[in-house]
Amino acid sequence: MNTTIRKIGNSEGIILPKEILERLNLRAGDTLEVAETKNGLSLTPVDNTFERQMAAAREVMDKYKVALQKLAE
Repeated sequence: MNTTIRKIGNSEGIILPKEILERLNLRAGDTLEVAETKNGLSLTPVDNTFERQMAAAREVMDKYKVALQKLAE
């Protein structure tokens, strides 16, 4: 499969096809490790499970801040 390097703002990047993203369970905002190999580049998903869980916890804590403060008293 081929893809083209494109101008994105002041940087350059590639667009990954939807089928690959779905197959690898990736979405916008996920982190990939980029490694240079003797054959080119290797992209490996980084496990963001902990970061996602913490982000969800922060959202809940922000939403129920007052109630949590009352419960802590």
